Amino acid sequence: MGVDVQVTNLTKQFGKQLIWKGVTLTLPAGEISVMLGPSGTGKSVFLKALIGLIKPDEGSIVIEGTDIASCSEKELYEIRKLFGVLFQDGAMFGSMNLYDNVAFPLREHTKKSESEIRDIVMEKMDMVGLLGAEMKLPGEISGGMRKRAGLARALVLDPEILLIDEPDSGLDPVRTSFINQLFVDLNAQIDATFLIVTHDIHSVRVVPDQIGLLYHKHLAMYGPREMLLSSDEPVVRQFLNAQTIGPIGMSEEKDADQLAAEKDMDLPPLPPIPLQMEPSNGIPRRAQRPAGEWCRLNGVTPPPGSFTREAEHASGHQS
Repeated sequence: MGVDVQVTNLTKQFGKQLIWKGVTLTLPAGEISVMLGPSGTGKSVFLKALIGLIKPDEGSIVIEGTDIASCSEKELYEIRKLFGVLFQDGAMFGSMNLYDNVAFPLREHTKKSESEIRDIVMEKMDMVGLLGAEMKLPGEISGGMRKRAGLARALVLDPEILLIDEPDSGLDPVRTSFINQLFVDLNAQIDATFLIVTHDIHSVRVVPDQIGLLYHKHLAMYGPREMLLSSDEPVVRQFLNAQTIGPIGMSEEKDADQLAAEKDMDLPPLPPIPLQMEPSNGIPRRAQRPAGEWCRLNGVTPPPGSFTREAEHASGHQS
């Protein structure tokens, strides 16, 4: 079962360059959260801070009562055992076959016998659909297979928190859909806390329980999927619906003249909120909520046509 991650007033800068300031959120235990934002807003830096590779200048990151922003190296080493990480490119050792790549954390961090290691490695490779490919080298397989192998390696220590950096990078839409389904199925199976960094808007609209948006050196919004997909907050609405009208420009922010020119322009309507992706076995995840529940509980009228198969299909064509 996953654990929650409580982030409070997190601030980081490199020299005079402020990355983000005052980031506060809680990744709920066992839920799938997604973090997105324009390029260069510090999403990968945020992941590195969560696992203690980068120390924030201010704030705290509390996991099971330990603040990893200020704890000792020994405490950090223990907390890191709760994490699994899927790097953007898979980060496989090119000279090792997939079996040895996946077995590497077990050989480094446990005293298990080779027989026990084999059982675990084969179980995890089966979970990600790679049985039969264990003797292949990373250079002999597709990008999608390398990501799945990286995911198997991230799973071998049975993590309670899984950090995933741009899993759709370099994948075509079909493979992206397959890996999204794999994340949902794995969350249902292992009940870990997931945080996915992505730019893929379709994935953001159908996969997570929670969505966060980093923009202009702060956390613009973080909360339930339905809250952000029905939001009229300008930067959230613009980014999640891939619109040109709004504060985000080609580089970062639009200038005052551009914003003034858009002031009287009619915004396109919000698209329908699609159904959330479900586990392939049809059994709901622990964190899964009935479609439209957040909107009903908060008195929000969702866009027309929301929570239908047609909306799900339309969302797939939008990205």
